Amino acid sequence: MTIADLKRQFLEYVEIERGRALNTVRNYEHYLDVFFEFGKIQHVSDINENILREFRLHLNRSKGVKVKGQSQGTMKKATQNYYLIALRSFLKYLRKRGIEALTPDAIELAKTGSRDIDPLSGDELKRFLEAPMMENLTKPESEKKQSERNIVRYRDRALLELFFSTGLRLSELCSLNRGLDLSKDEFSIRGKGDKVRVVFISDRARDAIKKYLSVRKDFAEPMFVNVSAKSSADMRLTPRSIERIVKHYATVAGISKRVTPHVLRHSFATDLLSNGADIRSVQVMLGHANIATTQVYTHVTDKQLREVHKKFHGK
Repeated sequence: MTIADLKRQFLEYVEIERGRALNTVRNYEHYLDVFFEFGKIQHVSDINENILREFRLHLNRSKGVKVKGQSQGTMKKATQNYYLIALRSFLKYLRKRGIEALTPDAIELAKTGSRDIDPLSGDELKRFLEAPMMENLTKPESEKKQSERNIVRYRDRALLELFFSTGLRLSELCSLNRGLDLSKDEFSIRGKGDKVRVVFISDRARDAIKKYLSVRKDFAEPMFVNVSAKSSADMRLTPRSIERIVKHYATVAGISKRVTPHVLRHSFATDLLSNGADIRSVQVMLGHANIATTQVYTHVTDKQLREVHKKFHGK
């Protein structure tokens, strides 16, 4: 059987048996294709430790992503690991089928620095969530612009409140439609890997959404829309648009640290853990398949505990 046949069967396995999203499957295909082309792989037996070592050197010396046409140094370790993870998964699949191949254990991931988690403090979070309604506009605006700006304020407040209330991923928030049942304090969301979970919404977030929907003048399906869009097909806010909105209100709130949608997800998890939630419950609410992913948040709360211990113990 050719390597192309095995790759196709592996990708089908990843999609159907492992339940991975189509984007994940496409990424796996890309990473494997790059490796197969580099090593001129025709058969499983062509995958050996020498080729693997040369490929790792190739990745490590490859140029990073381009920004404004300029490459930003070499490829990041985390990006290199995407290729290695795909290859390791492929080798595990071959072993599972009883096909003799290089052991997956031969692939060691590149060491990356620990991710710095800097969630918003209580005071920063308060200023951030209030920013859409507190922003001062100095430029005179037409009546139409004032009306649009009013809708944008309520939209952005609802968006930020919902982010912090639910811990949704950016892609999940973008996918929401206005038909959300707001009579309950929970709703179902289809997230990563096409898995459905229940998320919970605070009274503040629910009230903010109701107010936002009450001032909207369109009938478009998306929950969060671009109010100045020319056609209904372009109304749903894109992930990039929401990233800009989050960054904007961090500036308005006078927060100097980098604030992204993922920082809000970090803040959601850290808030729960700091107030006594158990890690498995937080894992379910975040939609993490592996609890090890959730455990990264405990480092923040551990640091807080150390500071409390140092301040109050043995005085």
